[in-house]
Amino acid sequence: MNTARLEAFTDGVVAIIITIMVLEIRVPQGADLAALRADVPLLLAYVLSYVNVGIFWNNHHHMLHVTEKVNGRVLWANLALLFWLSLVPFVIRWIDEAGFLPAPVAAYGVVLACAAVSYTVLQAQIIAANGRDSRLAVATGKDFKGKLSVVLYVAAVVLAFLRPWLAIVLYVTVALIWLVPDTRIESLVKTRSAPE
Repeated sequence: MNTARLEAFTDGVVAIIITIMVLEIRVPQGADLAALRADVPLLLAYVLSYVNVGIFWNNHHHMLHVTEKVNGRVLWANLALLFWLSLVPFVIRWIDEAGFLPAPVAAYGVVLACAAVSYTVLQAQIIAANGRDSRLAVATGKDFKGKLSVVLYVAAVVLAFLRPWLAIVLYVTVALIWLVPDTRIESLVKTRSAPE
């Protein structure tokens, strides 16, 4: 089977996740900038979450554009990724209600780490379905960035119980690592779409 339905379903779920995140943001109680000041940390957490969900969606999009076929294992791996991403609004709400305390900040990292692991599993299942010489397998190679991300997320979860703000710095660091354009897959997408 081809990737069209998988990509459309994923796009829809990601759109819903982002919508839920923005609907969870409280409106400030006052009508001036001072009223907004109290909500700045939550707004920054929303921005970080939006960027993280966007990074997963962007990488997923590029990955599927170099994927020829999917199977049942790929579909289940994709559902696992979407499950973890769907929990992002929940942990943002928990941080909003409890504050930047160890347990909610650690839970945020657990969700991101599990999403990263799920993405890695999805990538492996796509490679298994398309072959070790597939364009995705060649492009990702040893996937240093993916492995580093998981390590940093796990470190941040542990750090959250000692210094929650340092854990958040690690979450931002991982996002910044992925914001740097990754040309491995994108160059293959351009090659695939180039006229022959």
